[in-house]
Amino acid sequence: MTQDGRASARKAERGRPRPACPVDRAADGTWRVHDFAVARALLRAPGTVQAGLGVETVEKLPPRVRRPVLYRDGPEHREHRRQTARYFTPRRVDEHYREPMIRIAEEQLDTLRASGEAPLSDLAFGLAIGVVSEVVGLRYGRPGIRRRLERFFPEEFGEPGLTSVRGLYWLVRQNTNWLRIHLADVRPAIRAHRRRAHDDLISHLLAEGCSDVEILGECLTFAAAGMVTTREFVCLAAWHLFSDAELLHHYRTADEAGRLAVLRELLRLEPVIGRLRRRAVESVELSGPDGPVTVCPGEYVEVHLDDANADPVAVGEDPLLVRPDRAEAVGAGLSFGDGPHRCPGAHIALLETDVFLSRLFALDGVRMSGEPRVAFQEAIDGYEIRDLTVALPRAGRG
Repeated sequence: MTQDGRASARKAERGRPRPACPVDRAADGTWRVHDFAVARALLRAPGTVQAGLGVETVEKLPPRVRRPVLYRDGPEHREHRRQTARYFTPRRVDEHYREPMIRIAEEQLDTLRASGEAPLSDLAFGLAIGVVSEVVGLRYGRPGIRRRLERFFPEEFGEPGLTSVRGLYWLVRQNTNWLRIHLADVRPAIRAHRRRAHDDLISHLLAEGCSDVEILGECLTFAAAGMVTTREFVCLAAWHLFSDAELLHHYRTADEAGRLAVLRELLRLEPVIGRLRRRAVESVELSGPDGPVTVCPGEYVEVHLDDANADPVAVGEDPLLVRPDRAEAVGAGLSFGDGPHRCPGAHIALLETDVFLSRLFALDGVRMSGEPRVAFQEAIDGYEIRDLTVALPRAGRG
């Protein structure tokens, strides 16, 4: 049950009731959007730019360095998305990435078969790293990319600077981690792509004349967007399936389209990132409880995705329960964002999750061992699922 007494199937409950008003304002002046229609209109409309997600760090880069696509807006951003859209179409994903997904998923399950049990977050991270590496072109690095990425991703997004010991430590640590990934993973990939062009993102960036630093920034952006979020969703979806026999039976007996519908509904219910932040660069009008309200230039807006995705007007009755049949109409809600910054890898993330989970749950006797715990990344209201161990009976071990 939620705080307001409604039945809820959420595992990663953020612990706050959904406000009755579509738009309100925090004590610090930040506008907060809870309504699906208002949120989607804001994300699709001009007048705002990215905020949060570490943009404060990126803004400290020298002006001559091109920002990663996540942190760009306007015509430059639209042109980049147009040129790279072909890497993420459903047809390309099916034709180019399905087989690597299957291979990488089986490699992770071989680890489970050999040991008999394993932390699901480790298996899921191995899956996500392998798939994103295929899409981006990071196939030539030294062993140990998982450890390097774990060191890189910060415990919290901050505003590094030289005004405090903590800020200085953060800056030194992250610069060291950038350097490790550049030397061990990105530079070898760039050299290999310069020797022979590939049909992937790194070759595209080289053809555009991007520097090594700019390519490193793009690779890390895709790592954060495609690896960490997929790891958490794989764990969250598995937790639901392990603990709901009826849903698991539905998933196991469905065809691929039906399984993907289950995953979209789970992602609608439990968006990995709970909050998107935007900054107004011109006046933006939002539909408030007492009529339109105006967000002035320089003010911030937070879109609460978990609230918007539970808007009964948009998603139907019982919005906090799992109903895979609603996915045909609403998909994953706003969990992949919307508008110019909608996640380009949405289809990749869903397909790789299904490729892995459909094989995991085909293993005889697979079970969840222990009780998972949930932590939250405060800056983005993103969940982290830990201590979810999957185990096989002795007879099923390799």
